[in-house]
Amino acid sequence: MRTFIGITDLDWYEFLASMAGVDEVNFWQPSASRTFQALSPGEPFLFKLHSPNQFIVGGGFFAHYTSLPVSIAWSAFEEKNGARSLAEMRQRIEKYRRTQPDRGSDYEIGCILLEQPFFFRRREWIPAPADWSATIVRGKGYDTMTGEGRRIWDAVSEKLRLSAAPFLLEDDRARYGAPTLITPRLGQGSFRVIVTDVYGRRCAVTRERTLPALEAAHIKPYTESGPHDVRNGILFRSDIHRLFDKGYVTVSEDYRFEVSRRIKEEFENGRDYYALHGQRLLLPRGSEFWPRREYIQWHQENVFR
Repeated sequence: MRTFIGITDLDWYEFLASMAGVDEVNFWQPSASRTFQALSPGEPFLFKLHSPNQFIVGGGFFAHYTSLPVSIAWSAFEEKNGARSLAEMRQRIEKYRRTQPDRGSDYEIGCILLEQPFFFRRREWIPAPADWSATIVRGKGYDTMTGEGRRIWDAVSEKLRLSAAPFLLEDDRARYGAPTLITPRLGQGSFRVIVTDVYGRRCAVTRERTLPALEAAHIKPYTESGPHDVRNGILFRSDIHRLFDKGYVTVSEDYRFEVSRRIKEEFENGRDYYALHGQRLLLPRGSEFWPRREYIQWHQENVFR
């Protein structure tokens, strides 16, 4: 198994460590010029403070990497970006950007999505790897079975064991294939972002690609015990999302769009929506991400009228 030790600010760590019930974080990168391929979903990502604080102070479990306009990253994660406001987040990001953006520019940032984050108290901080170089800017990967990687991971694992962290139990749903340590339980923000990406950033019905107009819909709502699971999600244009939530439209078990007669009966309109009736959804390339039929059936039986 691999782990990656990423460098972060003390104030980012302290802000998130002070929050209660943080189930996910966006470990952002100041630009989207470099991707992140060091980990597979479920592998641990650890937080190391900038010098002179040569310590590992927490971590999380990798779920997904993507790039997003800064405004959409804020909309998805809000304070779980490690800032109190979008303005504060931009200020922190721009401190590290090589070129300063135009005022108000919605520039892209890299987003490393981490689930089940944990933060150590100061007395629990772990000394950084002995082979850590002052020239490292972003972070470094380690094998958890050998050398410093093993020392670090053994220390982290022991602290998590003593804290009785519930997420160390295997998740038998195995959303990402064969698990390594855990299968990440997605938070709301990660659910939104990953659904957006697996649908190719296109509305499943209209093929719309304007990112601010797209929304990840839960087929079975979270308030009705529907999980933040990619297979419980579909990417819709925002108006279709609202109609879906209110039961004016649904999806058939063979993945076709269906429109209720209620739109015409109640609003004497809906021509544009009826033109889409019966159209097959644009589905993710991987069938492991397709909507589960049990969630579709639930929506048909409990929401659609």
